[in-house]
Amino acid sequence: MAGAGRIDSVPINTPLREAVAAWLEWLVGERRFSRHTLDAYTRDLTTFFEFLGPHLGGLVSFSDLSALRAADFRSYLAARRNDGLGPTSLARGLSVVRGFFRYLDVHGLAHNPALAAVHTPKQPHSVPKALDVSDAKSVVNGVMEGSGEAWVGLRDAAVLLLAYGCGLRISEALSLNRGDVPLGRTLVITGKGNKQRMVPVLPAVHDAVDAYLAQVPFGLEPASPLFVGVRGKRLNAGVVQAKMRSVRRVLGLPDTATPHALRHSFATHLLAGGGDLRTIQELLGHASLSTTQRYTEVDGARLMEVYDSAHPRARA
Repeated sequence: MAGAGRIDSVPINTPLREAVAAWLEWLVGERRFSRHTLDAYTRDLTTFFEFLGPHLGGLVSFSDLSALRAADFRSYLAARRNDGLGPTSLARGLSVVRGFFRYLDVHGLAHNPALAAVHTPKQPHSVPKALDVSDAKSVVNGVMEGSGEAWVGLRDAAVLLLAYGCGLRISEALSLNRGDVPLGRTLVITGKGNKQRMVPVLPAVHDAVDAYLAQVPFGLEPASPLFVGVRGKRLNAGVVQAKMRSVRRVLGLPDTATPHALRHSFATHLLAGGGDLRTIQELLGHASLSTTQRYTEVDGARLMEVYDSAHPRARA
């Protein structure tokens, strides 16, 4: 199993190690976690046990987990903070620990009410970084012009247009198979938590995907990945991210101009054009409306930029 190798070396006894393995299997089988997410969870739980071993002075057992105090959990967070982790990473690590303890509790293996008294580290308030319309178009055109092989540029443009034109996460675009094309007026996407949503497909996205398929040098079967690398395997997100970094340097765009920023741009531009929050929430696949409401701040921030640069009283 992905990530299991790291957990094999942590200072825990055999019954607890077996419970960890069962939990990881459950995350894959029942929660449908991706390999990437599973690796992240495994790393966070491994780090927790690597802290607990020396902290408790021996192999960690179920009874040790049940006896942990809130101060022990806070000491773990403090150690991670001293390692340089920020609030977001700390919160994710604590969430993984909570999830594992819930699993142990449900299965009658360990129970620890002290964990409920540990507060999640406060998260910094952040506003999504969107590109303006002209920059978004320049990025798509730039990836086509900056590729050695024509089909590679067409591929990258199609992936980015799915992010900007349909609001897809890059991982969602790269998970599409050849059998999902030809695209209709709408596309059903399976997003986080295995939740499905329907998104409209613009003619420009149709054209971009069709142009790529007309040039790709591999025979793609219906079950084959839609977007492939130069060896014909499913395209890795790192390739798209590297291309975006190259293009933004050429265009003089900030480091916040990432592939995911095009998904933010999709939402921000829809909102600026009169889209309502509920609809945008559905299109993005957000579980909570509060997540989508961040885009109202993006639009407001842009309005203030225009005001500050254009209004004579602001300049005065």
